[in-house]
Amino acid sequence: MRSFNDIVLNRRQMMALGLGTTAVFGLAACGGGESGTAAEESTEEEVVLEDEQEAPEVDAEAFDAILASGPVADDDTISQSKWASKIKKNGSLRVGTTDTSTFFSLLNVQDGARRGFDAGLYQLLTRYILGDESKYDFTQVTSDTRESVLQNDTVDVVFATYSITEDRQKKIDFAGPYYTSQQSILVKKDNADIKGVDDLAGKNVAVQSGSTGPSIVEKLVPDAVLQQFTTDEEARLALEQGRVDAYVIDNTLNMGSVARNPSKYKIVGDPFGDIDPYGIGISKDADDAVDFVNAFLEVVEDKGLWAELWQVSIGDRIGSTDVPEPPAIGVLE
Repeated sequence: MRSFNDIVLNRRQMMALGLGTTAVFGLAACGGGESGTAAEESTEEEVVLEDEQEAPEVDAEAFDAILASGPVADDDTISQSKWASKIKKNGSLRVGTTDTSTFFSLLNVQDGARRGFDAGLYQLLTRYILGDESKYDFTQVTSDTRESVLQNDTVDVVFATYSITEDRQKKIDFAGPYYTSQQSILVKKDNADIKGVDDLAGKNVAVQSGSTGPSIVEKLVPDAVLQQFTTDEEARLALEQGRVDAYVIDNTLNMGSVARNPSKYKIVGDPFGDIDPYGIGISKDADDAVDFVNAFLEVVEDKGLWAELWQVSIGDRIGSTDVPEPPAIGVLE
């Protein structure tokens, strides 16, 4: 599989792919502690970046066709799960997620639809349980609220590039993993000083609070000077203004930044740090939810929908047809 570093999206390619809605708040895959703040929609003030371009848009027709082809569980399958039976009785799946993640869950303000890799999976799960992919209730989450919305029963599941960590597993359960990623380094396009992790020594490095970035950089480059920011936009604004030299965050988030701004940013070096397994957050009080969702993921993979969803949500938008192998469900490296 080609690295994203080998892929260049020029303006002509972006136009050919179609322009989409600009992300406002990015949500990083994260590890470490959570603050456990109140589970309400984010009220953070919008950070506007100059000359921010729109990301290549998901092919809506192809994406919607994948949803329409998704399986629907039969009555016996639902009745064997207390968790799924409760959701079907309630008539909706309560999903904690984001609508600003370029490749994973982005709201199209023109048609009101959320599309992307995570968005496709939670809508396929909704269809699997309720027979209609639109029957989900949306709750916006941030890196600091993903656990609390599960612990206080605001949502049934969290789909938000949510890294599975030992600390989190003490508080909540995870289905999956369904995707893996690592950290990468984002710098300004004209930066010639930073070419990899070792070059971060002595540099001012932006990281996102609540993400795996701070602990990974501290471990690998203890001489780096870290500055923590709440959102992706705040970190990138600091990078643009020269207040930091580099920004370390999950590679999928950096890929989105480069796709939206190919003349402004670049990713340097190879992805690094521990493999980040993305899981689906579930409350520890949710009966047999993990087994049910894992079985759903196996169905999605067996039917080829995982690969189709990756291609439409990510591959087509970065110019790659090298679909990665999904991680083994229930297995952490």
